[in-house]
Amino acid sequence: MTRILLGLAVVACAIALPNVSGAQQTDPQPTCKMCPGTYIPKAEVDAYVSKAIAEKLTDQQVRDIEIGKAHIGIGVVHRGKLTAPAPESVAEHDQVSEVYHIMEGTATLMLGPDITGMKRRPATLETVRLFNGPGNNGSSIRNGVSYDLKPGDVVVIPAGTGHWFTKIDDHITYLMVRIDPDKVTPLRDEAASKAYLAAPRK
Repeated sequence: MTRILLGLAVVACAIALPNVSGAQQTDPQPTCKMCPGTYIPKAEVDAYVSKAIAEKLTDQQVRDIEIGKAHIGIGVVHRGKLTAPAPESVAEHDQVSEVYHIMEGTATLMLGPDITGMKRRPATLETVRLFNGPGNNGSSIRNGVSYDLKPGDVVVIPAGTGHWFTKIDDHITYLMVRIDPDKVTPLRDEAASKAYLAAPRK
């Protein structure tokens, strides 16, 4: 019996301990082999803000970048004054997570995963096709948490989480980072960005 227990103890230790020899033999490789870095100058971001104001645009995609296991989108969003939330203005994206970095203005944003009155966003919408993929709009968020946003703040919105601007004091402008592991949005490079900025929005 003692020999059996000792044998089981040795087996258990062998399972629990990391495989040191195996760890030494692994050779992890970059998930984005020989991919270039991407630089976006402040002047380009400012040009998107100016275009948004001049042409009354809200959401614009600056880049959509291949990083191996995902696409990363960079957007610039400018929203005007909002005294009360618009009907069915809760947004939710099924596959794309978002990170906001507030550049200008102040607003109240509610976040939460429990969305009421969800309706599928049309697949033909530009934002669905090019920016943030399939998702829903809703009428409100149950047990949502509200945040008062100001310049410098950062907000992380996982895919499937509702986000809802309930008030914008005068305006709010933010840089958007979109994380797209399923690669549902198309790539967009510097040349496409320059062509977009050079042409008036139809």
